[in-house]
Amino acid sequence: MDPILLLIPVLLPAAGGLVLLRRPVKDAGKHKAAIMALTLLTSLVSVALLFLVKREGRVLLSFTEGFSFALKADGFGILFAGMLTVLWPLVTLYAFSYMEGEHNQRRFFDFFLMTYGVTLGAAFSANMLTMYVFFEMLTLVTLPLVSHKENKDSMFAGRRYLRYCLGGAALGLAAVVTVTLAGGGEFAYGGCVNSRFDPELMRVMFLAGFFGFGAKAAVFPLHSWLPTASVAPTPVTALLHAVAVVNTGMFCVGRLVWYAFGTELLAGTWAQKACVAAAGFSLLYGAAMALKQRHLKRRLAFSTMSNLSYMLFGLALMTPAGFTGSMAHMLFHSVMKMTLFLCAGAVMHRTEREYIYEMEGLGRKMPVTFACFTVSSLSLSGIPPLCGFVSKWQLMQAGMQAGTWDAWFGTGALLAAAFLCAIYTLTVCVRAFFPGRQADLTGTENVKEADWRMLVPIGFFTLMNLIFGICQTPVLKLLAGIAAGNC
Repeated sequence: MDPILLLIPVLLPAAGGLVLLRRPVKDAGKHKAAIMALTLLTSLVSVALLFLVKREGRVLLSFTEGFSFALKADGFGILFAGMLTVLWPLVTLYAFSYMEGEHNQRRFFDFFLMTYGVTLGAAFSANMLTMYVFFEMLTLVTLPLVSHKENKDSMFAGRRYLRYCLGGAALGLAAVVTVTLAGGGEFAYGGCVNSRFDPELMRVMFLAGFFGFGAKAAVFPLHSWLPTASVAPTPVTALLHAVAVVNTGMFCVGRLVWYAFGTELLAGTWAQKACVAAAGFSLLYGAAMALKQRHLKRRLAFSTMSNLSYMLFGLALMTPAGFTGSMAHMLFHSVMKMTLFLCAGAVMHRTEREYIYEMEGLGRKMPVTFACFTVSSLSLSGIPPLCGFVSKWQLMQAGMQAGTWDAWFGTGALLAAAFLCAIYTLTVCVRAFFPGRQADLTGTENVKEADWRMLVPIGFFTLMNLIFGICQTPVLKLLAGIAAGNC
């Protein structure tokens, strides 16, 4: 099938959300039904196209020599798009329950839907310019979601989010222009640039792109927006921290390394070592900061920063093994962190408690929610046979195989961060199930589990934690094929 059909899953939610925003459906129930119908239809069309569309680029609009708007579905893009098509409908279902009673629900769900289409556009981008356009659009359509509550904290979070993401995009634009002018047209495994420019200049521009696109992946020092954005409603933070925004940043860096500049130009140079060092420091810093937080969502936010840098570390190794581990952690972290955020949101929704010391005894009132939280905490800490162990093991192996001092530093940081992760996640579970004798359980008498619209997504993601951990071989084989350029 013609790759031009990839426009359908991009435009369907983007245009649908825009139409609903401009011409709102007055009945709230019908509005939600329209949102879910468009979401499910987009997912069904995307899945069909992932199997049927040709693995070649299609130029839709050409501006000037080398600059064009084009779409393509290759192995890396299919992996990212496939994740989105499964996760988005479930989070939308969760959001219907979570957002009940909130103001401006129609606006919220309209932008929520538009974000789906824009993120799919980034996944299906065939060149740097197209990817950059969707990268910028993603900032704009998620800004109203971050600032949804319209209070002082959320407006501050929105401004900070905008500054960091637009600033990062400005750095990324330098890499986009450089790659395009250096002969980089359509993404190609191994790199798409020629030797038109001085190699050292190319490496400088790559580093600008790494940190620019890495701003959405919360690489240090461009990370401050992420914990601040935790003031947004939980369905938003789940998508920001587990799928749409942060994984788009990681995806763009992956494109930059393996499909634009290429590892031949970068491997073994100062630019690579700088990236490995930045990723290693970021993952350790994020874990240490998570340990300090007393607010549950802020703790999970810094945990996200740490785990995103696991992925950046794998990419920065610039080996197929590192690329495989990075993709594995992108996939598995989405499942783990989605579960943790949705569980946290369910607790906050039912109890209005946000701080970790307030979790005392709630595990006995919400056993399903906290059981799922515990499973994902164990997985995120790297405990077998859960999926978090699989991806972290792959990254550790890749780091040890690389054998350089910077790779060893990153591997050591990964081990230390995994240890800290066990502390900052499992302490929540211990408080919930085993409150101390001095614990104040006042106000927990009438606490109950969330409704089925929240529990179904939480249970599904917990089950995927187990399935990916036990049935890891087919997944890793597929990812290894992408990392080797065979998909």
